[in-house]
Amino acid sequence: HDSGITVYKFPEDDEEVRELNKIANSQLPFAIVGSTEETKIGSKSVRVRQYPWGTVEVENEGHSDFTKLREMMLRTNMDHMRMTTHQALYENYRCERYTEMGFTDDEQMSWEETFEQKRIQQKTELEQRESQMREAFLVRVKEKEGEFLDAEKELRQKFDNIKKHHAEEKKKLEDRRRRLEDDMAAFERRKQFVEQSRATSYTLKKKK
Repeated sequence: HDSGITVYKFPEDDEEVRELNKIANSQLPFAIVGSTEETKIGSKSVRVRQYPWGTVEVENEGHSDFTKLREMMLRTNMDHMRMTTHQALYENYRCERYTEMGFTDDEQMSWEETFEQKRIQQKTELEQRESQMREAFLVRVKEKEGEFLDAEKELRQKFDNIKKHHAEEKKKLEDRRRRLEDDMAAFERRKQFVEQSRATSYTLKKKK
């Protein structure tokens, strides 16, 4: 089919169901209507689907091929469908998946040997990837360590500059304090000298 979809055909190689399956194959594709809704028609409760233009009975062969499909799948051809699913569909899927995973039908190697070879290959690739990630991590750690060391050096330089500036300011204050103390001491000496001079002058005047 152009769509790439394989349509299931009921088998015609079994003499017991050949004629029945030929008739069913000639009527493909089936028109199926399903419903969980029930209603009473006469004295029977039947599954139906309601439409504005009328009611479709699910199990009425004049309305839907549901009963025909159920008969062909669940009663007439169940064993064949089970065998086809397992031996054809599942095996094809399994082979495709194994091929995608790197397994091949190599007569020189068993499936166990192929699996072990693939396991070793994947383990090697994983170890290489881990090694690359570890190296990238170490490089990144070294870069961060360098950044931290540069930041620490910059902070230490700023601290030393502040400490040096503080020491210079402290020295200036000490020098100003000493000059002020010297000035005060000189002032006290001059004050005492003046007071002594006044006292001496007053004593001389009294003697006269």
